Amino acid sequence: MHIPRIIGILIIVLIVLGTLAFFASRFVYFLVPVEQNQVGVQFRNGQIAAIVGPGLYTDVGLYVELKLVGQTAIPFSVQDDEIITSDKQRVGVIVNGDIFRPTIVQADLMRNNWASYSDIYLNDTATKGRVEALARQSMKVCVGQRTFENNVIGSARDELRNCIDDELSRLAQNYGLQIANVTVPNIILGAEVQALLDAITKSRLETEKANQDKLRAEAQALAEQAKQRGEVAVAQARIQEEAKQQTVLAQLERDKLAAQKAVIETQKANDLLAAQKDLEINRAKAIAAAEKAKADLAQNLALAALYAQYPAYLQLQIAAANASALKATDKIIFTPEGTTPTIVLPGPGVVPTVNTNP
Repeated sequence: MHIPRIIGILIIVLIVLGTLAFFASRFVYFLVPVEQNQVGVQFRNGQIAAIVGPGLYTDVGLYVELKLVGQTAIPFSVQDDEIITSDKQRVGVIVNGDIFRPTIVQADLMRNNWASYSDIYLNDTATKGRVEALARQSMKVCVGQRTFENNVIGSARDELRNCIDDELSRLAQNYGLQIANVTVPNIILGAEVQALLDAITKSRLETEKANQDKLRAEAQALAEQAKQRGEVAVAQARIQEEAKQQTVLAQLERDKLAAQKAVIETQKANDLLAAQKDLEINRAKAIAAAEKAKADLAQNLALAALYAQYPAYLQLQIAAANASALKATDKIIFTPEGTTPTIVLPGPGVVPTVNTNP
């Protein structure tokens, strides 16, 4: 009896607490966190009071509430297998990308669009659904205004991706959403179309290969010509350099000979000057010697003139000279004119001996 009663009381308490919590949640929230990858939208009386960044928030009032808007990328992928090109060809297109909701910096944009698009700000599924619909529209617009070739072949896929990115971003901007990282990973073709495209691609590749072979052959020929011209240029440069070196050497040799000639001429000039100086010195010496000889002969000339003028004086001088020439030991032998004198050497036992200095 007591257990069922206790259970009933607990149920009543829980109902009362739940009712109180429900009504309390309409009038207060306490330390509600807004994470780093979220933006908080604060409400009072059903109106946006503030848009806040990461942090803990508390508010008390009439119908207060804090709603969280995620800031992380929401990936989407859209595939449409039946899109008609401008030249009536069917292709399939796959588009991938990321969706971003308004940030705290775009608070005014979120506030203005909240009444119309709060569901896509709060619900990832609603956001993806809206953007995927816009992506299909963009795909049909971009593919439909281009030919099959301009949608499928070569760099046309990049142009198609850019077109879809621009068109989808323009449409999503009306909802306050941003689109990023748009890719077109694949173009879906039917089997027959794929076979034709492969044939076209093969033909183009063969044509391009032939052109490349032709260009390579021409390039090789040009390279060979350039090589030959280079070799000729090198040979000419070598010849020119050798001629230049020979010219330089010849000039150096001429300069050397000119220097040697200048040295020789200078030496000759010095020798000639020295010879002239020597000649002048010798002439001066000769004149001096002549003058000295004249001075030395002056006395003799005077004596000769005196002797010529006075013969007796000459005889006297001769006699004096002869007399002074005889010594105590000299011997005089007088012989008749025209006879040969007999020389007698004086000595012991030799007679007669004449004493010339008695």
